Amino acid sequence: MEKEQKINHLLNSQPLGVVYLSSWLTENGFSTQLLNRYRNSNWIYSIGTGAWIRVGDTPTYQGALFALQGQADLNIHPGGKTALSLLGKAHYLELSTKQITLFGGSEEKLPAWFSKYDWGVKVNYFSSSFLPPKIGLQALEQGAFSLLVSNPIRALMECLYLTPKKQELVECYEIMEGLNNLRPKQVQELLGVCTSIKVKRLFLYMAEKARHDWVKYIDLGKIDLGKGKRSLVKDGVYISKYQITVPKALENYE
Repeated sequence: MEKEQKINHLLNSQPLGVVYLSSWLTENGFSTQLLNRYRNSNWIYSIGTGAWIRVGDTPTYQGALFALQGQADLNIHPGGKTALSLLGKAHYLELSTKQITLFGGSEEKLPAWFSKYDWGVKVNYFSSSFLPPKIGLQALEQGAFSLLVSNPIRALMECLYLTPKKQELVECYEIMEGLNNLRPKQVQELLGVCTSIKVKRLFLYMAEKARHDWVKYIDLGKIDLGKGKRSLVKDGVYISKYQITVPKALENYE
């Protein structure tokens, strides 16, 4: 009875659809032996080494991310176009629902059970340090639980970080065009802590090209835009203010 009460207490401690990490379970007094007993009694089942889910539940990548954020205290989160899509900011883009983009800290890796499990979508994971881990994230309700995702500013910066090899620059500009109501204070903060010269120059160039009102409140003097020219493409157009060479299709885009 005591063991049954313990498993009931455990299953009720987390929302439906959430993965339970072995490391977190151990910290909360559930030994490997006890977990195997619960598995044999058909309370829980394993979806890979180090990860469990309650019987009757169907795991989702959101429920797995909730576990990584809440149980393992990792900074792995939906970013780039995936965050924009979840926030309803990318409805005008031809977004593939067959893949998701996740970002995490430079020292953080996706656990093997996450990478190997079939979530029904292709997972693209990028570990980076061009933005600090805790800034520019917002809580988003995902059914029974809340998940931290990149806000629109950080999400666009993550898209720009992936250019030009893994992300189209013109598509980034289409995203920027839709972000006409950003808060200048938030933009200033993220541009101030961003360490990627490419991202900062492109972000400001695109914001000015889109003629957003909030751009005039940004203090360029407080943003390190680096020195020297940056060429993103061959045979492009040179933008002297930001010392970047961009594709002709982007500069001519209206």
